[in-house]
Amino acid sequence: MFAASLSTHRLDRMAIGLSGLCLVHCLASSVIVAVLASGGALLGNEMIHEGGLLVAMLLGGLSLVMGARQHGFMMPGAIGGLGIGVMGGALALPHNGEEVIATMCGVGIVALAHKLNLIAGD
Repeated sequence: MFAASLSTHRLDRMAIGLSGLCLVHCLASSVIVAVLASGGALLGNEMIHEGGLLVAMLLGGLSLVMGARQHGFMMPGAIGGLGIGVMGGALALPHNGEEVIATMCGVGIVALAHKLNLIAGD
């Protein structure tokens, strides 16, 4: 019901925006943790990371599935699935630099998939 009211283009654009916010969050968290240990507690909170990744993974998956149904091109979904898998794998890593790098790689791959989804829909 909710998905029917949103176009694939809108979902892809929202997902790309969320990917950008995720990258900003990861970079800001790393800088703040390095500079101010007390400020890192808020941005580096695992609940923010896990909740944000869950929302990003769900939104990304929904958008990519809708796009594949709409235009029939499976490559964005396959690339997005890889990125979502990397993001999910990042949740299993310790909350340190390795996890941030894995998250950023996964987010970048998913953002590429959304861009391909937009191109395929045109």
